[in-house]
Amino acid sequence: MDMPKLLDGRLKIRHLLLVDALTRRGTVIGAAAELHISQPVATRSLHDIERILGVTLFERGPRGVTPTVFGTAFATHSRGIIAQLTETGRHLVELADADRGTVVVGSHLAGSSMLLPGAIAHLKAHHPLLMVVVREGTPEQLLTDLEAGAIDIIVGRLTAPTDHTFIRETLYTESVQLIARANHPLAAGENVHLSDTVDYPWILPSIETALRTELEEFFADNKLALPENRVETTSYLTIRQLVIETDMIAVLPDLLARDDARLTSLPISLGRIGHNVGTTRTSSRIATPTAQAFIASLTAVAHEMTLRRCNDRGSANPVDHLSVPATYR
Repeated sequence: MDMPKLLDGRLKIRHLLLVDALTRRGTVIGAAAELHISQPVATRSLHDIERILGVTLFERGPRGVTPTVFGTAFATHSRGIIAQLTETGRHLVELADADRGTVVVGSHLAGSSMLLPGAIAHLKAHHPLLMVVVREGTPEQLLTDLEAGAIDIIVGRLTAPTDHTFIRETLYTESVQLIARANHPLAAGENVHLSDTVDYPWILPSIETALRTELEEFFADNKLALPENRVETTSYLTIRQLVIETDMIAVLPDLLARDDARLTSLPISLGRIGHNVGTTRTSSRIATPTAQAFIASLTAVAHEMTLRRCNDRGSANPVDHLSVPATYR
């Protein structure tokens, strides 16, 4: 096929919005309703796009439309362009009023425990009119939203290196431990082993997380099956309340138990289980001034957390152990 002429003025932003809506909604009626246009207008616009591109973007069926390989590819690029334009508008607003702006942050358990609240408090102390919107989700969901421009930055565990799509920067390295309530029957034991915990109820991270995979391997290495009596969640508030009120055992960042008198770490080593915590951004968009200010707050708080951990351990030179922001390679 010939190269489509997409810069000759015929392709409009409304065409991109329509293809994106059709891909998500799956019907012309649904896409038209979302864009506040009539169904005939939506159908005519779709024909216009396919004529400009010279390919069929959607297969029509009795229950709606299904994107072809061309439709899927064009929708992906359309979302990127829409995200760029949205980001451009926000950037201009923030440049016009440096004291106002919004950053949308995606987070999962590893990033939301202590780093994220601390960074938000730090940002608001220096820029009280900047708005922070936090959205929680699984790592896969957050990456999809990040690429689509629905969020600006992800804070949490880094499980992959920087690539052509995402920029990942490490803020600090976090260890995890087995956490229980302070007066748990196993808390006072001196020779406690992993096998001693399997008869207690457990709280495990959801199956799609990297930590869950590491825990499964850890149990297998110790010739043990995962506890059958278990709850699966990555909601910190749910985990904390269950641990405090019951005999449940959970795997959480070690700093959480240090700062909560009602929690304690069980004297059981998890070996090498741990992770780098940091930020994930898309390489296709420039961070807005508000996002840059938030990243600076994340960096400052991560620095303080690392220094405090080193001081708690009696390090002679805590700076030697400091994880400064660097591309996670």
